[in-house]
Formats: sequence, C-alpha cells, structure tokens
Amino acid sequence: MDIFRKERADGPVLTVHNDGAVMWLSFPKLDECKGILHGFSTRLGGVSRDHLWSMNLSFSRGDDRENVMENFRRIGNAIGFSQENLVFSDQTHTTNIRRITEKDRGKGILFPRDYTDVDGLITDVPGLVLATFYADCVPLYFVDPVHKVIGLSHSGWRGTVGKIGRETVRAMEQEFGSCPEDIVAAIGPSICMDCYEVSEDVIDEFRQSFHQEEYEMLFYRKENGKYQLNLWKANEIIMKEAGILPENISVTDICTCCNPEILYSHRASKGMRGNLAAFLSIR
Repeated sequence: MDIFRKERADGPVLTVHNDGAVMWLSFPKLDECKGILHGFSTRLGGVSRDHLWSMNLSFSRGDDRENVMENFRRIGNAIGFSQENLVFSDQTHTTNIRRITEKDRGKGILFPRDYTDVDGLITDVPGLVLATFYADCVPLYFVDPVHKVIGLSHSGWRGTVGKIGRETVRAMEQEFGSCPEDIVAAIGPSICMDCYEVSEDVIDEFRQSFHQEEYEMLFYRKENGKYQLNLWKANEIIMKEAGILPENISVTDICTCCNPEILYSHRASKGMRGNLAAFLSIR
C-alpha cells in the first residue's frame, strides 16, 4: 500500500514496513545511525474496534486496556522492543523536556508516571524506549550518534510556536554535551499544510515567533479569512535555527489527515480516533 504523497527522485523519506498485519514506518536517515531503534506506528495490525480500529496506542480514548496492551505487544514485536522498556510522555502542548533515567523504565504503561506536562523526552540510557503520541501533531526525532543520546518530542501548533524542537536540542546540549552539528533529526507523519486550516489568532502567534521573511513559507490567507499553516516547514526552520545541519534533517511526506484509513487523524475523524505513537531507543 502506497501512502506517500508524491514521488521523490532521491527515494522515499520514510520506509513502509509490513510485519504480518502490522504496518509501521521508519526514516532511512535514522536507520543509518548505528545502535538506534525507531519507528512510527500506523493504525493497521491491532485489535481495537469501531472508531478506534485497529492499532490504537492510547489508554485514554475509551479502549479496553487489554486491547491497548495487545497493540503495544504487537507493535513492539514488529519494531523490536518490549513493553516493559517503554517510557511515556505526558503531553499537554508544553515545551517541557524531561531527562529519562533507568528509574523511569515502564512509566506510563506498567507504572504510573510521577511527572506531568512533559512533551519531550531525552535519554542516554540504552534499552529505554521513548514513546510519544499523535493524531495530527508533529513527531520530532533527534539522534546524537557521537554522544549516543536521543530525544523525542511532540509538537502541535503550540509546541511549534514555543519551538520545542529548539528546546529539545538545548536540553541534549545541557544534559549530555551534544553538539547540534552532530544531531540527525526527523520530522514525522502529521497534518500537512493543505489540510491544516487555522484561525488568525493562531497565525498571530506564529508572526511573533518567526521572522517576517519566513511567513510566505509558513502560511497563507484564504478568502474565508482562515489560513493554511505548514507545521512541517516551521519545525524544519526551528531545527536549522537550533544548529542542526540541513543535510541531517528528514522531513516527512506523509499526512495523517490525507490518509485516515492508515493513520489516525483528529481533524479527519472529528475527534473519533485512537493514537499513533513514535518510538525511539538506543539499542
């Protein structure tokens, strides 16, 4: 099944994997980083039903816990991780970054989280699997192959205005001594500009956060007074501002809202949906 939005002369930005019924995605550029495990789920290959079918990875969308646990088991088997090694974010559209340690192993899935308001996770602990959750917002992956450090952040429009991508890089620098020039990064499947209509109050926030010469790349006004907003380009700009080299950034070409039969989309489903997940780990 081809879910790429357009053909690319240099090959796909994302690779589609099929492990039995389970479909998941990975970035070739991150696959090239030795000792790194990563992936992005689709809605295919799970056991959830009705509007949550089938690979729902959320305990808070009304699904049976047994279904969600089985879904995590299946996606883990496909990508190559175990449930007990997962560590969840607690997403509230902040720019807060948490350093994850061995003490956090299993939090969010086997044990309660003792932290709140965390949209970004960083770690240098091998075996821990960072997990963040999506249904149109933007997954941001960060890998420092030199210091063997990773980061994974959730960026909706509020996180993008707050530049959580920059904050993640800063946290990796401060906590582990990472150099932005060494970081390999990826912007994951999320809502595209064609699908993402927003009101002027949202655009006002972007006008304050970005330079005027960038406006044309980020948004345009329509006859109905609404705007189309490009979160992919905004996060790419943020990554470059943070010092990540352009050649080290992969930008998705897959839209969640364009592909609701394969990916959960809050906007396409009018809120009747499950959650996708991004995973990132040091082997």
